[in-house]
Amino acid sequence: MLWTIAAILIVLWLLGLVTSYTMGGLIHVLLVIAVVVILINFIQSRRS
Repeated sequence: MLWTIAAILIVLWLLGLVTSYTMGGLIHVLLVIAVVVILINFIQSRRS
């Protein structure tokens, strides 16, 4: 589920870059949050 959310956010971020429509930088914040969540998930899965 986390991978799906991250993929959707990345696609929206790329669309924002292509169309120069970033909603005041909100989509960049969402992208950073998605990357952090993926890293946390990756680190937790390696420990167990």
